[in-house]
Amino acid sequence: MTAALASPAVTGGAKTRINDFSIQVATVNGSGSQTANTVLLRAIFQMGVFVSGKNLFPSNIAGLPTWFTIRASAKGYVARKATNEMLILMNPETAKEDIAKADPGALVIYDEPLQLDKLRADLTCFPVPFQKLVTASCPEPKLHKLVKNMIYVGVAARILGVDMEEAKKAIAKQLKGKAKAVELNQNAALAGYDWAMENLPDQDHIRVVRDNKTQGLIIVDGNEACALGAMFAGVTVVGWYPITPASSLVETFIEYAEEYRKDPKTGKSNVAIVQMEDELASAGVVLAAGWAGARSMTSTAGPGISLMSEFIGLGYYVEAPGVFFNVARTGPSTGLPTRTQQSDIEMCAKASHGDTLHINLYPGNMEECFQFSYDAFDLAERFQTPIFVVTDLDLGMQNWSSKPFTYPDKPFDRGKVLNQQQLAEIKDWGRYKDVDGDGICYRTLPGTPGGKGAYFTRGSGHNDYALYSEKPEDYVSVVNRLRKKYETAKSYVPGPVFRNLGSDKGILAFGSSDPAVVEAQDTLAEQGVKTDYLRLRALPFTAEVDAFVKAKQVVYVVEQNRDGQMANLLREFYPEHATKFKNVLHYDGLAIDAKCIVDQITAFEQK
Repeated sequence: MTAALASPAVTGGAKTRINDFSIQVATVNGSGSQTANTVLLRAIFQMGVFVSGKNLFPSNIAGLPTWFTIRASAKGYVARKATNEMLILMNPETAKEDIAKADPGALVIYDEPLQLDKLRADLTCFPVPFQKLVTASCPEPKLHKLVKNMIYVGVAARILGVDMEEAKKAIAKQLKGKAKAVELNQNAALAGYDWAMENLPDQDHIRVVRDNKTQGLIIVDGNEACALGAMFAGVTVVGWYPITPASSLVETFIEYAEEYRKDPKTGKSNVAIVQMEDELASAGVVLAAGWAGARSMTSTAGPGISLMSEFIGLGYYVEAPGVFFNVARTGPSTGLPTRTQQSDIEMCAKASHGDTLHINLYPGNMEECFQFSYDAFDLAERFQTPIFVVTDLDLGMQNWSSKPFTYPDKPFDRGKVLNQQQLAEIKDWGRYKDVDGDGICYRTLPGTPGGKGAYFTRGSGHNDYALYSEKPEDYVSVVNRLRKKYETAKSYVPGPVFRNLGSDKGILAFGSSDPAVVEAQDTLAEQGVKTDYLRLRALPFTAEVDAFVKAKQVVYVVEQNRDGQMANLLREFYPEHATKFKNVLHYDGLAIDAKCIVDQITAFEQK
């Protein structure tokens, strides 16, 4: 039905949802809607309410449909919600389909000429004359397309009860340094707010009420957090090739480097950032720089890891350090470049041909994106090997609230690197000799004086002294030692995080699935199904994972891919417990939600 000014309770007096709702905004890519959506999200955040944002955008430059979801939650749930309590429909091409999918009882803001109120009788519709309002509030016609979206920010703010001063602050922050743009957009938002005040009734379906839950928190995305972690870790070489959704990680690093990584005397950059001709060349830069003693990195997605695998295998076998950020997207092939998935788990665990086992880090929030990025460089040099920091589009590109990051207070771990004096004291040095029994050898850097530490780095068969060898016993010795090194890493990688309710049923998940799992665990408990939850944060599997697997009667492995890739790894490493692992999967390219987890685990429990 259409909202009428004479009817103050247009939703029929249903219990009001306070700070607990989801808004979906449907617009056109390239119309400036991202700015408006971020402003609305930030305004709610500044009201002290937990909030998260998900941008579902096409892989073209402009013109195709895009959807942005804002979730507010008094309980702190930040996963994508399966239902939406408010729709803002600005795209004529998708409006009818969007409203057909709307949940009963939802509030719908839409452009008046679309006449959507005639399509559904179980919705509360708010037709808004957007063109009339933008014409009156913005004197420059060429800017109407971009400013028009800010009208719905004001309308939504009025309907929800968001303080307009918070919306104005959010606009000023979003458009910082652009005084004219700030004024135009604030005027547009205020025009929408004032029009809604005069023409729309109050509603009691969903409301924002000021709280203090977000005091001291920041809004950031994972790619920026990872870039900051790399900055603090002392990266001096970046070899990369642009790819969605990983490009903004290096782009953000470049921005920070422009400001913070210049010689104070000369003004010259003290970091080398090179966009290579392709992903394989980028991997070569990373490993060559790591071999030479630099802290080096690249950022890519699944297709890039596929192309880099030859060099990654070389890095593993010759034991050269480097950090590879994989911001995963939907595959295979080109797949869906702007959709999220955890579909590179097995590839990153064993990238390259032959027997390889790689250390992987799985951050699950913004603080971990920062910290694990920093730690990855210590691990790369400690273990002299490629390290993967595995995130995905959801973590990497979406808006997340977070505590401010902790300033690192420990020195860099450069690992077992011999200098001239140490070399002189060693009678029998061999590049690949396992002196300490942990699988990690002592390395030298090119240019170390004295010449004693020189060796030939080869991807072909070699012995403890880096000499060419095809002897079976030499090959077996090297690859067995590499496996021992992987086992040693169990004591160095981040251990899992537990959320236990006291049950012999377990849930195991990782990365961006965490928010949905936390919410699903609570929902299941309310339904009488208690579970213990282990959030995995790294490969190799640590002793805590061993104990968890052994203690549970069943372990539901939640992941965002079709084939249950993490569950496959668990079955491989714990063959005696293989039947315990049950796949709980989500792989449609949208961020995982709690409902799909609850539904699948409930189905298992009912068998």
